[in-house]
Amino acid sequence: QVQLVESGGGSVQTGETLTLSCANTGGVFELYDVAWHRQAPGMERERVAEISASGSIDYAASVKGRFAIARDNIKNTATLQMRNLKPEDTGVYFCHAHRTGLTRSWEYWGKGTQVTVSA
Repeated sequence: QVQLVESGGGSVQTGETLTLSCANTGGVFELYDVAWHRQAPGMERERVAEISASGSIDYAASVKGRFAIARDNIKNTATLQMRNLKPEDTGVYFCHAHRTGLTRSWEYWGKGTQVTVSA
């Protein structure tokens, strides 16, 4: 079974860079689409980036050009490099793996890692 653990969060200044990592400790990672979501205090969770099992990538408009998602199926990891961070990027970042089969779907979430960007 897929189990996701995020790491790499922290407190940074505006304009700095952080790289988050999502490690999968079970399951066949390469079958899953992997996304990063974030949730700011009092806000709904939003998807910021996704990389499909086939390698297709999509970003939210608010992070396009600043964030880069990647995956390494051999190491069972996914990363989110976040450059030129802004205070509005503050939130808890969650890793999300999901796939859909013929008769059912699967999805797994990590517990999240906090990112705080100060002005």
